[in-house]
Amino acid sequence: NFPCVLFAGCELTATTKSYTFQVDEEDDSDHILALSVVCLTDGAKDECNVVEVVGRNHENQEIAVPVANLKLSCQPLLSLDNFKLQPPVTFRLAAGSGPVHLAGWHQILHREDISFEEDDDDFSEEDELPPIMPAKK
Repeated sequence: NFPCVLFAGCELTATTKSYTFQVDEEDDSDHILALSVVCLTDGAKDECNVVEVVGRNHENQEIAVPVANLKLSCQPLLSLDNFKLQPPVTFRLAAGSGPVHLAGWHQILHREDISFEEDDDDFSEEDELPPIMPAKK
């Protein structure tokens, strides 16, 4: 049982070109943001709308990766099959004027204290168990 909270989403437009999803830095839980769908909404023009995910690499340098290129006449919606990201993450409208709506879910994996019987020889109190991640479909 992993708590899962719906990520109501965000909308990117010509005036609001980016949205950052972040969690409390003092929270010791693990967070996963899964992006399910990116779609053009009412008022979109027939132009290319490119949505990027902006994050940090292992050297803490900003990297931007395009995840969707939507156009009203040929591809107004894209399913991203729960594309998993680790917050903080920024979604940016790199081209086009939108509006583009992003939706998905936010999973919280709580790190719980694990205690064992004193006579259990297999584990010691110093052992740390890695969090269990859900299997990929």
